[in-house]
Amino acid sequence: MEFITQADKDKIEEDLRGLHIKGKEIIERIAEARALGDLKENAEYHAAREDQAFNNERIKQLEERLLTAQVTDDMDIPDDVVFVGATVRLKEVDNGDEDLYKIVGTASNDFSLEYIEVTTTSPLGSALMKARVGDIVRVDLPKGPTQFEILEIV
Repeated sequence: MEFITQADKDKIEEDLRGLHIKGKEIIERIAEARALGDLKENAEYHAAREDQAFNNERIKQLEERLLTAQVTDDMDIPDDVVFVGATVRLKEVDNGDEDLYKIVGTASNDFSLEYIEVTTTSPLGSALMKARVGDIVRVDLPKGPTQFEILEIV
């Protein structure tokens, strides 16, 4: 089960609406390409069919994600527990570096934020889920095992 915020759910639903609209446009492209005649050598027809298959697969993935996801905003979570939507201040135990991290269901890829987005499925996100202020979590990062102390939930 994946935990997502209400904002994540809204974004997924918005993406689904867009994909359904795109699906209707692709059907129109297929119909127009069919009208051109011979389908064996009709590149427009084959490209539209490939787009349709990709679009349908993406719709299926997002619908499955919505079916299996739990919206955390609906849950009663203690204030001192790290969960989706929480912004936490972490200190790397080895060197004392401190940074802000926000636990998200889906990363926005916006690098101008004051915090670093961490998805729940990433090694750091998995280690932080359900941890408490004062806990030290061990994370296997590409640079090697790293320990972080949870200083506060902002």
